[in-house]
Amino acid sequence: MKTTNRKTFWFQRALLFSAFLMPSFAQAHPGHIGQAQSFGNGLAHPFSGLDHLCAMLAVGLWAAQLGGRMRWLLPMTFVTVMLAGGVLGLNGVNIPVAEQGIAASLLVLGIFIAAAVRLPTMAGMVVGGLFALFHGYAHGAEMPASAAGVSYAFGFVTASASLHLIGLGLGLAAQRLDASRWIRFAGAGIAACGIYFCGA
Repeated sequence: MKTTNRKTFWFQRALLFSAFLMPSFAQAHPGHIGQAQSFGNGLAHPFSGLDHLCAMLAVGLWAAQLGGRMRWLLPMTFVTVMLAGGVLGLNGVNIPVAEQGIAASLLVLGIFIAAAVRLPTMAGMVVGGLFALFHGYAHGAEMPASAAGVSYAFGFVTASASLHLIGLGLGLAAQRLDASRWIRFAGAGIAACGIYFCGA
């Protein structure tokens, strides 16, 4: 029992520490045209903006809450559709509400996590896929149509998938430690970020 309490204590502190780090990332999707040139740039980019960082973690957290097949279906759907959105952006297809869609993704996913909303499998995949389209498009529009752009995209997808896994791991750990309320608090924080970006 003492071991479980100690693990819960450190789990809570890790979440609080992450919350203190968030302000250092508190810029909206800043646009990185000219920087989308390498695998390293792509790998670093998801960690450089609060919008993408929160969204990727939210996908993993919500997948953990949904459980079952959605633990892998939701992240896989997100990454796949995000790639498709990137191709659209790279080819000049115009999605004028992409920035609003990114902000909405934080708000909606955050609310879903905070309220522990459970959607049917297909509905959950549609929601995740819709938001992934906006995220992918916004970054695809920044990439050069060259080998450097492909390298950037590979780094970006690798980092995004890693953040999904981190969110999923945190969610599963919270369930095992009977600390699910902390994940709901994290969802509320993500929703608050969504409100901020909606008004930005």
